[in-house]
Amino acid sequence: MIMKILKLVFLAISALLLHACSNTKPSNDEVKLYVLDCGTIIVKDISLFSPGVDKGISKKLANACYLIKHPQGNFLWETGLSDTLVNESEGIYVAEGMFHLKKKHTLRSQLANIGLTPTDIDYVALSHFHFDHTGNMNMFSKATFLVQQNELDIAYSDKARAMYFEPSSYDQIKKAQYVGLSGDYDVFKDGRLKIYFSPGHTPGHQSLLVNLRKTGPVLLSGDLYHFGKNRKHRRVPTLNFDKNSTMRSMKNIENIIEGVNGQLWIQHDFDTFSNVVLSPNYYR
Repeated sequence: MIMKILKLVFLAISALLLHACSNTKPSNDEVKLYVLDCGTIIVKDISLFSPGVDKGISKKLANACYLIKHPQGNFLWETGLSDTLVNESEGIYVAEGMFHLKKKHTLRSQLANIGLTPTDIDYVALSHFHFDHTGNMNMFSKATFLVQQNELDIAYSDKARAMYFEPSSYDQIKKAQYVGLSGDYDVFKDGRLKIYFSPGHTPGHQSLLVNLRKTGPVLLSGDLYHFGKNRKHRRVPTLNFDKNSTMRSMKNIENIIEGVNGQLWIQHDFDTFSNVVLSPNYYR
């Protein structure tokens, strides 16, 4: 009798396990994060980003882009420096020599290395519209762009260049391709890709939280910070649109990171960039 009961219990447990396995999400349901090399920037005087500190010292900054493969679509965060820079072996100087720009690999070729073309990108979002983030926007003629509305308002106004925007880098994007956001936005409505409004560097600056199954939450901070010391000391660059908004955004983003026990990747920080795994490898 006892053996019969044990057998029935065993069969019941086996059935439950089989049911659970049948409802397990397939591996292609994973979110994958690829880090792309979208150029480097040597800043002649880093005190531009650290007022009153490091006067006259130059510093190398990274300029990364990020491709996120989500079950509901391919999402690109930032488009980086223009691919045309690859043809400039010595790089170019801009802003009266303040910035030296170089690029070794095109964004297009890095997408190809993971089996994608620009037309395969469903969504593009930018932390903001500074020229080092919009360089290849015109490449994505079929994508939907997720941008804060107040950033768009400036991008298509006569104030654009005064804000260090470069309209020629997005002059082929139709206005119908934009979704003008007005705050935080859950891209796929599943909590795995969330845009957070973080103004200050520009009026419509935003950051991106990527929730990965194995790696955990990763927050891509845009230009909220430019390198580690500025995060530590909460320094606000002189070129930022608004200091008080920047400070509030720093506090909000740090609270978000603490709340999810995640990592914050400073996109321009070369030390951070040097320690991440680059595409075609990826995080999941």
